Amino acid sequence: MIHPTTFSSLIAAQAAAAPAILGAGRPALSFGRLAALQAETVAALNGWGIGRGERVAIVLPNGPAMAAAFLAVGAGAVTCPLNPAYRADEFRFYLEDLKARALIVGAGAETPARAVAAELGVQVLELTEPAGFPAGAFTLAGGAPGAAANPGMAEPDEIGLILHTSGTTSRPKIVPLTQANLLASARHIGQVLDLTPADRCLNIMPLFHIHGLIAATLSSLAAGGSVFATEGFNALKFMAQLEEARPSWYTAVPTMHQTILARGQRQEAAARAAGLRFIRSSSASLPPQVMTALEALFACPVIESYGMTEASHQMTSNRLPPGLRKPGSVGSAAGPQVAILTEGGQVTTEAGALGEVVISGPNVTLGYENNPKANAESFIPRDGMPYPWFRTGDQGTLDGDGFLTITGRLKEIINRGGEKVSPKEVDEAAMDHPAVAQVVTFALPHDKLGEEVACAVVLKEGQSLDERGLKDFLAARLADFKVPRKVVFLAEIPKGATGKLQRIGLAQKLGLGG
Repeated sequence: MIHPTTFSSLIAAQAAAAPAILGAGRPALSFGRLAALQAETVAALNGWGIGRGERVAIVLPNGPAMAAAFLAVGAGAVTCPLNPAYRADEFRFYLEDLKARALIVGAGAETPARAVAAELGVQVLELTEPAGFPAGAFTLAGGAPGAAANPGMAEPDEIGLILHTSGTTSRPKIVPLTQANLLASARHIGQVLDLTPADRCLNIMPLFHIHGLIAATLSSLAAGGSVFATEGFNALKFMAQLEEARPSWYTAVPTMHQTILARGQRQEAAARAAGLRFIRSSSASLPPQVMTALEALFACPVIESYGMTEASHQMTSNRLPPGLRKPGSVGSAAGPQVAILTEGGQVTTEAGALGEVVISGPNVTLGYENNPKANAESFIPRDGMPYPWFRTGDQGTLDGDGFLTITGRLKEIINRGGEKVSPKEVDEAAMDHPAVAQVVTFALPHDKLGEEVACAVVLKEGQSLDERGLKDFLAARLADFKVPRKVVFLAEIPKGATGKLQRIGLAQKLGLGG
């Protein structure tokens, strides 16, 4: 079977009358209409001098138009979605770093990106969603006439999407992903989840992030299914969105699942009535306690997967029943090859070997842009093989079934005077306390040890717990050096733009010294 390897061939391969993109209060955009939208958008861009290989930044809120713009612009140019919440200096950095040829914004939308684009000489294209049109249908206007050097639809080896790494500890790196990279990942996700044209995903993830773009949107469409594109995650609206969209699944980060769980336990009948086939979790470690509670609430399996931008998202995944699911594990290889790089420099799949997780496959970027130092540090050539090993920066171990357990980001492992502490291990132990709703363990600077163990905790509604109580609880479950010396109780733990808890730099954010 020949699989589509470009955005345009993917949409063209589906049933033209079938629904592709849906949104609140709008008729569905069919695959046939989406294919026409791709052709119209690429022709318009070409008429403004923008063709294959040229970068188009997109600053739009979550919703059907953002999903459609990603698919339509990406059919013949390079999509570069940016977080609409950025400030002017952030837009300036990203537009300059990307060398963007154009910026797409909503017609009449107020955003500092407009002024920055004008300052940099980047043409601004206004997107309009005509009243009465299907969900996601749009028109573009505002470009200056020009001739594209490379017009037409993109080829498999041409870049379809550029995202930046988070840049938590260094300057964000440019991650170029080809059409073939993206389509391979979408196919891998669909295979693991047994997606069919009957499936519909409720997308609550940001569409400037690889999780929402590929796991929710592209994988659904690659299977001939549909995606209901929401305005973003809103815990107050989630159960109503389930009722309106009638999805068979949704995918989210653990913090979202925890919020859904807290509210959903007051609406058990509605959760069961949703009829979800499964729930997917990725982008951070899902506490096993949350997995168990979600499964009980929605009466369906929860599938934890492991992904990152450089892999066009998915690397490993647990399997749907009757396949294996292991709480606490991110599953087995689900697309690329997965192995462990030991401290001695050996790449192995031996059970129990601890080291850095490495991957190799058709969904993995071939390198960061204009960053030879990062490429030399991150990629290991493989003689006679088409794809190198990519070093993920995560520490983990494989078991006898090939299931991967992540022990933590290498940069997040706490070095307490030479004793290494996995924050994830402390998190999971603390989550066993009946009063704890959410926890994140992090490194606290220490003048003698270098780093000390600390954790931030959010309590369940109506529950009480003090620092001594949690320390005593953990002392019965962990070695003494792993027990946090500092516990802070918060109403909410700081999160990144995609809803992930941030360990690195948390001590500074919370104003904690040694």
